[in-house]
Amino acid sequence: MEVKKVSGSSVTLAQQMNPQDANPAGNVHGGVIMKLIDTTAGVVGAKHARLNVVTASIDRLDFHHPVYVGNLLTLRASLNLVGKTSMEIGVRVESENLITGNIRHTASAYLTFVALDKNGKPMPLPPLILETREQKRRNREAMARRKTRLAEKKKEKECQQNSRE
Repeated sequence: MEVKKVSGSSVTLAQQMNPQDANPAGNVHGGVIMKLIDTTAGVVGAKHARLNVVTASIDRLDFHHPVYVGNLLTLRASLNLVGKTSMEIGVRVESENLITGNIRHTASAYLTFVALDKNGKPMPLPPLILETREQKRRNREAMARRKTRLAEKKKEKECQQNSRE
């Protein structure tokens, strides 16, 4: 299996927000932004795996600033961690007021995707080459999040077993 660089699958998506993306006050719906985050991360996953990928989880998503009709939303996504069959993809969202040029960090999210074969079964993923200090830092942080997710999953499973007894 070919080893791949982070840069080989990184993606930037930009889209201007329109009235259909917002509520009557002109604030863009969080769900619109969430869908764009998921779509952008999915493209990164598919580029790396060269297979169909599905969202397995989304770690914490906080909105730091509102987005308004007319703003340009820019989403930057790249791989942080690749495991045997799953991968974590980080997405940073910024909004730009095209009139003033003011750019604000709107949101960040970490999504876990799994690559699937034609039968819907998880597939092994190409290993990831970390080249920069920033990529190595993101990888370490992703490993810590993964460890936390797995511990929570184990605890949840134990609670379910205890409630059946």
